[in-house]
Amino acid sequence: MEKQIVVIAGPSGGGKNTIIQEIMRQCPNCTLLVTATTRLPRPGEVDGVDYYFFSERKFQLELAKGNILEHRYIEKLGTHYGVYKPDLEARLQKGHIVLAHLDIIGAKFLKEKYNATTIFILPLSHEELFERIRSRNPSMTPEELGERMRIAGEEITDHAPLYDYRVINATGKLLDSVNETMAILKKEGYNLGVV
Repeated sequence: MEKQIVVIAGPSGGGKNTIIQEIMRQCPNCTLLVTATTRLPRPGEVDGVDYYFFSERKFQLELAKGNILEHRYIEKLGTHYGVYKPDLEARLQKGHIVLAHLDIIGAKFLKEKYNATTIFILPLSHEELFERIRSRNPSMTPEELGERMRIAGEEITDHAPLYDYRVINATGKLLDSVNETMAILKKEGYNLGVV
């Protein structure tokens, strides 16, 4: 099976989205998977670009039709997230390399069903991650910051070892992380269409 899907994951503040954006800037053949959710759009978010924003009913209907390939329910948020098959299939049919930022459940599914390569983006240190998360939202309460750090620690300890590759994204070294990630994809046989 030709390699077409890459899962790039990591804790909040780890830099996965920035790395994905930079790979897409450099590689015209790469596109971003748009997943489905039942949460409401945030200001500036666009349906079909940031997420497919579905009502609970529509999500359940799409799930019943087999259009939600894998999903998870975040009880604390009362929100569903899932891989939306029509979006994924359309991108694959165009011959694109599909970049997806999913959790370990989504990563395992795409690896098993679509031969995806999975990459976990790690911070250089716990302290560096703490500073990044705090600087992104300085008004965050100490409790919220603590919870985000707890979740990030769990992802790094429990999930990162399950990915095919781990890339360290140190502050100020973004280009190194992007180059390392792209080198992995080239080694794995992806046609990035680099300009």
